[in-house]
Amino acid sequence: MKVLMFGWEFPPHISGGLGTACHGLTKELISFSDIDLTFVVPKVFGDECKRGMKLVGASDVELSSEIITTQMELEKRKFYEFNQIVSAYTTPEQYEKMLSEQKEKLSTLHGNAPTGKIEFSGQYGSSLFEEIYRYGVVATEIARKGNYDIIHAHDWLTYPAGIAAKMVSGKPLVVHVHATEFDRSGENINQSVYEIERRGMNLADKVITVSNLTRNIVITRYGIPKKKVITVHNAVDFSNEPVISNSNRVIPYKVVTFLGRVTFQKGPDYFVEAANMILKKNSNVRFVMAGNGDMLNRMIRYVAKLGISNKFYFTGFLKGSDVNKMFQMSDVYVMPSVSEPFGISPLEAMQSNVPVIISKNSGVSEVLKHALKVDFWDIDAMADAINGVLNYPALAKHLKSNGRHEVENLKWIDVATKVKDIYYLLAYSKAS
Repeated sequence: MKVLMFGWEFPPHISGGLGTACHGLTKELISFSDIDLTFVVPKVFGDECKRGMKLVGASDVELSSEIITTQMELEKRKFYEFNQIVSAYTTPEQYEKMLSEQKEKLSTLHGNAPTGKIEFSGQYGSSLFEEIYRYGVVATEIARKGNYDIIHAHDWLTYPAGIAAKMVSGKPLVVHVHATEFDRSGENINQSVYEIERRGMNLADKVITVSNLTRNIVITRYGIPKKKVITVHNAVDFSNEPVISNSNRVIPYKVVTFLGRVTFQKGPDYFVEAANMILKKNSNVRFVMAGNGDMLNRMIRYVAKLGISNKFYFTGFLKGSDVNKMFQMSDVYVMPSVSEPFGISPLEAMQSNVPVIISKNSGVSEVLKHALKVDFWDIDAMADAINGVLNYPALAKHLKSNGRHEVENLKWIDVATKVKDIYYLLAYSKAS
């Protein structure tokens, strides 16, 4: 079975759990002798963890002069429309800045040769929406040339590409929901993103969600029929880094770690409040916030305002071996997410023998028994849970040993098997 899969990032070039999940799933899918997988990203940097997989960069795909010309005309039309709708209140400086940005976006299309390529940054910058739709243009060409059996698209960034590939090939489309706009933004959603998500889910033949929590959102907020949506929980990869015991470390104080994007969704402010509550009674604790995000500066100011800066550390974004090293220094890992579709980082912490405290409002809480679970808003309960792990060695030992055993049974090969079964079900249904 030939599978055409679209993603937006792939290790080591990741910004969160999406790339990690794609790597774990694809690594096991290609282990099946009956699966021929091609994974497409906007841009290949050359140092990705391919491991025998066909990894294609959209920016490396040769397009016909007809496709290039059509796309240039489309973007020129958008460029002229832009000129016509500039507000009378726009200053000359603002106009020049916007004009320059539009010209720069347009200049990344090359149409002087009989064939050409579309440039992609592969990032999440200001031209994200343009790149998303250009990605769809390339997806059409890839799907047209390859005789694929299944199209699989991960998260909203790739849904237009998945739809385009389905339209040109007539093959079933699977969309994989790792997070929704309601998870990222609460009730203040970006309507453009929501519409892309809704269209992708509606046109998909099957929707995979990473938790029952997310499945419920897809059904109730996007109006997708229940029978079309199936939950396949994520797992953890045990092959990346050796797990090193943190029992022999020489740090003279306890370390409590938050690791994730510093955004509304992840609840970093609740972590800071819990830290402040604990430090009022126990000064022999240090708190670490590892990650970047739009709330980072606000959290730094909040920590300073509370007067706990000398016991609170901000590391910035960590990945690869640095994540493993961080866990080796940690006594407790806390994930106080307001909305977490799944959450792979608690599994990675448990893999490293670190006790975890997680929000009840997370998908990973559906599969974990040996983790302490609290409401994200209940600072008292969160502080009590942290203190319990720090002050009662028997509790910490119980969570470590049982958590490690539990997470060993959450394997990507099982996830891949479920996904493969979905592929065959769709292919069989289409054939009949």
